[in-house]
Amino acid sequence: MTAKNYLEYIVREIHTAIVATVDDEGLPVTAAIDMMAADEHGLYFLTAKGKGFYDRLVKRQYLALTALKGEDTMSCVAVSVRGKVRELGNERIPELFELNPYMKEIYPTEDSMQALTVFQIYEGSGEWFDLSKKPIERASFTFGGAEKRAEGYFITDACIGCGSCAAVCPQNCIMTKCTPYVIAREHCLHCGNCLTACPVGAVERRTHAVPGTAVLRRTE
Repeated sequence: MTAKNYLEYIVREIHTAIVATVDDEGLPVTAAIDMMAADEHGLYFLTAKGKGFYDRLVKRQYLALTALKGEDTMSCVAVSVRGKVRELGNERIPELFELNPYMKEIYPTEDSMQALTVFQIYEGSGEWFDLSKKPIERASFTFGGAEKRAEGYFITDACIGCGSCAAVCPQNCIMTKCTPYVIAREHCLHCGNCLTACPVGAVERRTHAVPGTAVLRRTE
């Protein structure tokens, strides 16, 4: 699927996401926010200008969210997004109200709608994680020009083909037909068993940083 497909899935199939922002003390704050539209340029949502959520968006201009669908853990699909946000104002409010008619019950008059403003998540990265499939399925995506970086666990040329990593992989996603072994990252749980089990340190964890946070690196 394309990035647009993943973003549209959030809007169409899940709609309400748990969104995290950061307050003035640098602490995370979560809120349940409806994602009301998506296109090739990002995700769109509304909020009232009197809310603390609005203040955090304006100050930080960044958020992270997870949208979850499923009756239980083993039927669960999760889509996570983190990225930059910007305020668009009220021009698109009529369009979003037409797409989400329940909003007219919450803000029924033109005067009451004046409290609202539209935000766009216009640049970011995301991850699709589907536990309903066996093996599990995961995929990453970017939009708005965000750089796509390799993330997860990788087996380097130091691999000796001993099989220790494959023996502890819960998804059997390590391909052992040739050395160095290869991790099928689209099925990887990111549990880290392979890194711990490797006797020669041939497995690396690669991560990328969110603005304002440190990059976690493996230490010997």
